[in-house]
Amino acid sequence: MIERLLPDDVSCAATREETVPDGTLFPEEEALMARSVAKRRNDFATARACARRAMAGLGLPPVAVLHGHRGKPLWPEGIVGSLTHCHGYRAAALAREQDVLSLGIDAEPHAPLPEGVRELVTLPAERERIGPQAEEGSGALHWDRVLFSAKESVFKTWYPVTGVELDFVEADLTMHQETGPGRAPGVVRGTFTARLLLTDPALPTTLRGRWRIEDGVIATAVLVRPNWRAEGGA
Repeated sequence: MIERLLPDDVSCAATREETVPDGTLFPEEEALMARSVAKRRNDFATARACARRAMAGLGLPPVAVLHGHRGKPLWPEGIVGSLTHCHGYRAAALAREQDVLSLGIDAEPHAPLPEGVRELVTLPAERERIGPQAEEGSGALHWDRVLFSAKESVFKTWYPVTGVELDFVEADLTMHQETGPGRAPGVVRGTFTARLLLTDPALPTTLRGRWRIEDGVIATAVLVRPNWRAEGGA
């Protein structure tokens, strides 16, 4: 599903499996997970298995993927990428830095956010915008969770470039749903724009992404090209 949100020069791999065989992790990765509970270990291992499949798609040998502050994956030199995992879906997306400055992906279960979370992660203006969409025939589309996932993708795009943490309320997102012919049955999809309230000269002030809901999972993705200034990025 992630591969449908990103261009062809991004190598993507995903799985619906919750576990991977013993021996999947490199020794360095095993050391990171030595004291982790089973769920954390499974999330980590399945995402790394996807990462190595994505590496193969770029013609790279498999290597360990450790992490830095805030869980930022540490990729081989010259590579940018992003990982995500939720119940029932794990994915990795990698690209060469000559082609992509930064990218972020996220996956979430298509279900409402837990009580009280919506107010913590959204701005009043965002809640106003998604309110009418929820009332005008969107049915069981859980806009709050789609918005949350989109913000996660924005953060994962922002942080590796700036090294600065971006709070949920420091990005103002507008969601758009695609309608009309050409949509696969059972699939809902669209785009979003994120106006950054915290800015950095290394990135445009507006990021653009895509989202898709399929088989009970929301997937979102954001990508920024190295030449975003020449392309008229805001």
